[in-house]
Amino acid sequence: MKAYTLKQIGGVENLVQKEIPTPQIKNNQVLVKVKAIGINPVDAFVRSSEQGLSIFVNPGKGEEVILGWDIAGIIETVGSEVNGLKTGDEVFGLINFKGHGKAYAEYVAVDAAQVALKPGNISFEAAGAATLAALTAWQALVTHAQIKKDDKVLIHGASGGVGHYAVQIAKHVGAFVIGVGSSENKDFILSLGADQFIDYKKEKFEEIVRDADVILDSLDKENLKRSFSALKTGGRLVSLITFFDDELKALIAHKKAQAYRMTVESNGNDMKSLADLLQQGALRSHVTKVYPFDQLPDAHIQVETHKTRGKIVVTV
Repeated sequence: MKAYTLKQIGGVENLVQKEIPTPQIKNNQVLVKVKAIGINPVDAFVRSSEQGLSIFVNPGKGEEVILGWDIAGIIETVGSEVNGLKTGDEVFGLINFKGHGKAYAEYVAVDAAQVALKPGNISFEAAGAATLAALTAWQALVTHAQIKKDDKVLIHGASGGVGHYAVQIAKHVGAFVIGVGSSENKDFILSLGADQFIDYKKEKFEEIVRDADVILDSLDKENLKRSFSALKTGGRLVSLITFFDDELKALIAHKKAQAYRMTVESNGNDMKSLADLLQQGALRSHVTKVYPFDQLPDAHIQVETHKTRGKIVVTV
């Protein structure tokens, strides 16, 4: 089968397409013929950083590295211990995150517990997009922040991969959603269901919002510090990037906040929840661009601009 292996840490030229053996599945796994792969900023970070490779993949000594975790595809083979899935089923999921997902390939061996059936009303491209980013938004808002109806929710980076799903999930729950982004993304963010838009280039969000119940921050420490001014006392805050040092812990204590620094985890049950929302039309993927498999390195170049609206997908 065709796969992209990482020759060494560095630029996109180190993503090398080659023929390798099709993986053998374990009894609790399914073999998926991949149709679409979601590309995320973390993919590019791992490709270009020894630290990223160690944290997110941690390959064995001498093991050939195949990046990627987001897939949608068709089951080819089912392990003897797998129930509820069969050959021919269309599935999607976040594969073995953190760990060696090996998604940049024509076939992937997947733990059956990490995938869900793909809704029939969406494409493989839309499903492949709605894995790591959508799962991050779900786990941040539902699992950790435990958002509820009428919460005021502030979402930074509301036009991005995680952000555009977070706006929709929060709105579906019945929250009042404030999306922060740039002016060129205002109409897009409002179209996702946001009740209010803040242009971070022209306005200071912490001067406009002082009583958010929930804040989702996907930016840097400075933005996170400012976010505490927008959070109500006793509010909930989830950070996707910044770890809590002593300075931030003091702000958490001052605001009596429930604060979480989270990393998304592969979870088939959460994927089923997302599948339900996608099936209902309450959640949709905005795919900015689709690249063919032979141009996968170009997808990395695009995602590294950090200006992508929604998601980037590669078809296989």
